[in-house]
Amino acid sequence: MNILRKLLRISVLTGIVFNSIFLSLNGLFMIIDPKTWYEMVPGVITTGFYNQHFIRDIGIIQLFLGIAFIAGWFHPHLQLTLWGVATLWLVAHAVFHLWEVAVGICGASALLRDFAAVSLPALIGIAALLTFATK
Repeated sequence: MNILRKLLRISVLTGIVFNSIFLSLNGLFMIIDPKTWYEMVPGVITTGFYNQHFIRDIGIIQLFLGIAFIAGWFHPHLQLTLWGVATLWLVAHAVFHLWEVAVGICGASALLRDFAAVSLPALIGIAALLTFATK
């Protein structure tokens, strides 16, 4: 395996670890303390009124997504399914954020503000599928 391919695999593996940890911890935070999550995460307050039920619903999804990335790593025969379904949701979420900017609900600055928590996990999921799960 050449050095560039090794570096790519290491980078994608780092991303998978990021998705596993970030999505799981963010989901737990949303479930355990939705009010603090709502007040702390930049931009969330501008998207609507506080709704603990809705935040916890999305927190459960985030936790399951993180678990899917963890489980996929330990069960390679399930990677395509686990990472594929998780990535599908992450991409849909990122596209929704793009749509909000396109129709004027949010300014373009929201894309940069939300990149690490919204777009990056989707891109990591795509990279994980292309690098590991499509063998």
